[in-house]
Amino acid sequence: MTKPFLPYGKQTITAADKKAVLEALESDYLTTGPRVDAFEKAFADYVGAPHAISFANATGALHVACLALGIKDGGTVLTPAMSFAASTNCASYAGAHVEFMDCDPVSGLVTAETFAEAANRAEEAGRPAKLAVIVHLNGEAADMAAISAQAKKRGILIMEDSCHALGTTYEDPDGNVQKVGSCQYASFSSFSFHPVKTITSAEGGMLTCTDPELCKQVSLLRGHGITRIADDFTDKEMAFDENGSPNPWYYEMQELGFNYRLTDMACALGSSQLAQMDDIARRRREIKKLYDDLFSKSKLRVTPIPTSAGIDPVRHLYPILVDYDAHNMSRSAFCNLLREMGIGTQVHYIPTHKLPYYVERYGQQSMPGAEAYYEKVVSLPFYPGLKDKDVKRVVSALEDVLSR
Repeated sequence: MTKPFLPYGKQTITAADKKAVLEALESDYLTTGPRVDAFEKAFADYVGAPHAISFANATGALHVACLALGIKDGGTVLTPAMSFAASTNCASYAGAHVEFMDCDPVSGLVTAETFAEAANRAEEAGRPAKLAVIVHLNGEAADMAAISAQAKKRGILIMEDSCHALGTTYEDPDGNVQKVGSCQYASFSSFSFHPVKTITSAEGGMLTCTDPELCKQVSLLRGHGITRIADDFTDKEMAFDENGSPNPWYYEMQELGFNYRLTDMACALGSSQLAQMDDIARRRREIKKLYDDLFSKSKLRVTPIPTSAGIDPVRHLYPILVDYDAHNMSRSAFCNLLREMGIGTQVHYIPTHKLPYYVERYGQQSMPGAEAYYEKVVSLPFYPGLKDKDVKRVVSALEDVLSR
């Protein structure tokens, strides 16, 4: 019997999820309604942040956050060379100059050292950075305490790209356990609800923050720059009737904003998934441990991405570093042979500074850590629906392929 294909990632949709979406479809609201507020509040409570603002996708969230933090034409933003393009595109949308940060060649994470190196480079070029985007790659948390200490010395704001790290916890320098997204060290933290992420709303994103004024600004920019809050109206003559009451039809566009709102339907799915987060996190941790244990007993020349002390990740991905030369095999041959055996893989990611748009804009650049990571990394099947026997099948297939 043909074994089922195991993709590198996929959504897990439960009966409760379907029920929640159907109830939303049968309600009075499909776009902005009460489920949006409910999802935002539940999400803020889960990560331990005072505020959460939902978005149509995480890219929109990152874009608007840059604008709210004053990033504009001519400003400089430090962005990770090893991440999905959106972590850098958000700065480019705002017209900023990008200075890439290299990463650790084994974890793929920006470090305090690679942060400082990029900040120095920007200063020496006469373009000191105002903001840095720090990604928690694969669900492993970057050392935010060390990076934040460097940033404070230079007056650089931090925004976390936490799209891989919902549920991940870390110990702060005082020994307190914090969840990624609480914004202990960042002005904003962004999350994605794409189907392969930890939870899904089909598409969607979220920003968490601690500053109510910043939250107000991103909320305004998210919805066309339009407000219907009477206390914020500036044109008093048009806004209010002869008795001083706000006209019921009135609104003001106060900024050039965007249509980045998330729908009530999507929030119904997101809320349902978030309610199952404890089970999702537990299963993802179990699968990571099983992979780790199997690889620790294997003679394969592969290196699972490590977890630093004090971090308890809820992994989005399970990448390994493969010494293809030692096995006398190319990565393309490796991935194609696994696909023939029903095992899906992916590479996360092509370094952003190597993408044609950024090469054309900034020229060829050397980021040794990101390039070394990219040369070896490959993501294996990893999602809550995987059974233990599926994980064992993946590792067995690797042993078969790499022994050829």
